[in-house]
Amino acid sequence: MSQRSERRGIHVDQSELLCKKGCGYYGNAAWQGLCSKCWREEYQKARQRQIQEDWALAEKLQREEEAAYVSIHGSSQTQPPQSQSQHSLATFSKFEEKKTNEKTRKVTTVKKFFSPSSRTAPKKESHEAKTPSPSITRQSSIETDRVSRDFGEFLKTLQKPGREIQKQSRAFIESMGSKKDLGAEELSECVQDFYQNMSDRLLNHFKGSSEKVDRVMDQVEKYIMTRLYKSVFCPETSDDEKKDLTTQHRIRALHWVTIQMLCVPVDEEITEVSDSVVKAITDIIEMDSKRVPRDKLACITSCSKHIFNAIMVTKNEPASADDFLPTLIYIVLKANPPRLQSNIQYITRFCNPSRLMTGEDGYYFTNLCCAVAFIEKLDAQSLNLSPEEFERYMSGQASPRRQDDPAWPQTGSRINPALSQIHHNLSVLSNLEKRQQQVIEGAQSLQTELAEWQDSVAREVQEILERFPLEIKPRASAIDAENVENDRLPPPLQPQVFAG
Repeated sequence: MSQRSERRGIHVDQSELLCKKGCGYYGNAAWQGLCSKCWREEYQKARQRQIQEDWALAEKLQREEEAAYVSIHGSSQTQPPQSQSQHSLATFSKFEEKKTNEKTRKVTTVKKFFSPSSRTAPKKESHEAKTPSPSITRQSSIETDRVSRDFGEFLKTLQKPGREIQKQSRAFIESMGSKKDLGAEELSECVQDFYQNMSDRLLNHFKGSSEKVDRVMDQVEKYIMTRLYKSVFCPETSDDEKKDLTTQHRIRALHWVTIQMLCVPVDEEITEVSDSVVKAITDIIEMDSKRVPRDKLACITSCSKHIFNAIMVTKNEPASADDFLPTLIYIVLKANPPRLQSNIQYITRFCNPSRLMTGEDGYYFTNLCCAVAFIEKLDAQSLNLSPEEFERYMSGQASPRRQDDPAWPQTGSRINPALSQIHHNLSVLSNLEKRQQQVIEGAQSLQTELAEWQDSVAREVQEILERFPLEIKPRASAIDAENVENDRLPPPLQPQVFAG
């Protein structure tokens, strides 16, 4: 190369052809005067700096959004929801577009990484990012903000795949915002497709480690469904609300069903059994307060375990499936959980399918679905009653809880201790009322007798006075008033004092 340059009359300094790092190797003009080894090192350093800048930018944007949300949350209540959602989508789309363009400019060629213009580009983008996106459109609750922060902290532990998961999750939530008019089944298909694609990618990354994939998918499901809960739970395009009301009215109409009719092997007179029944009812009711399908399944599982404990304590032996289902039906009838059908449909549509098809969560959820189906089709034959009795009970004309009903046990019945105590207290109050009435009647009778006795005494006194009137005679003279010899009597003796 130097000889060819000398023939052309051009003087070339050999030092200008060496690597600018001074390693002794020849550089390349296309690599900014660096050798291949130094260029790879600079490339790796620049790439690492870019990753750190992206993380710092994401954390900064999240902090600015949280601060803006706290400062202007009050004014967000006055803005129309439709304009809020449109503004939020536009702001997020604009940010994603800028971010994508920035990354495209940086990774197109090697020259872009080391040219002065490429170094100024992030500063310009960072300056634009300083303008906080208004969080007026943010209608999420405190729980949603907490879940978002926890999700971000969890993804940091995954490093590179965490950035891709966060990007895909945000993009999916963004896309679901424009699909609110879809039916419930279409929304379910979108979520399930996202689960499947994400799971396949994680399997390839973790090289088939299902435990790590399940752990990551649990966090993804928690983040996704917490953000989408308000739009996909009991959507307006479904008839879930109508089914909820039908089921609720059905359970109310079956309030008269007893443990004996369902053959439930539970003795609620035992304190531990009664406590387990109360805890099971609490868990099945608490299911409606959860947002994540996995958390709703956890409530069902906890309820089922309390049921198994109640059966085991009553029978002094492990419970069987034949004992569990009737008891679960009895718990559902006593609890009458709110929005039961909507919660079941929500779990079916948006839960991670691997959790429903395997494990104890899926087993207990299947039993709950069977219990609800049994309640919907419950008839006289299911309770060993005649059709006439069943209709009377359903219409409220009769009740098996009445004491005059021979089908209801009179003494020693295995009913709820609280109900037994209530009946006992009512009986005591009834007896007290009768005794009080008797005391009042006795007092009134005594008052009447006293008034009559007073009148009779007055009449008798008057009759005696009339029969024996009072006569006043003149005063009689002294006995010795006519004695003429009184003057001859000696004077009366006077007391005398003798000094001695």
